[in-house]
Amino acid sequence: MTYIVMDPCIKCKFMDCVEVCPVDCFYEGENFLVINPDECIDCGVCEPECPVDAIKPDTEDTPDGKWLRVNTEYAKVWPNITLKGEPPADATDFERETGKFEKYFSEQPGKGS
Repeated sequence: MTYIVMDPCIKCKFMDCVEVCPVDCFYEGENFLVINPDECIDCGVCEPECPVDAIKPDTEDTPDGKWLRVNTEYAKVWPNITLKGEPPADATDFERETGKFEKYFSEQPGKGS
């Protein structure tokens, strides 16, 4: 099992999870974070830190494994992030919106740390 970041993170990217990760397995996109499943040690400390409940065990992924694929793919090309940054100024406007992947997901990398 590994943990994955899912749809609620898009355009919120609060980054509280980054600070508590003991193995620095988060990677930053322009408007989304992912977890590298090959680096995640399944400790689960990041899950309760996410204010929008975007981090889940991969056992709660969609039946087609969409979010595990997204996390795996983008962890390979986005920069590693180890320090909590500032969330987008409008993050709270998108906190409870659903279906964000199709509307807002950006393949562009973030800044990393």
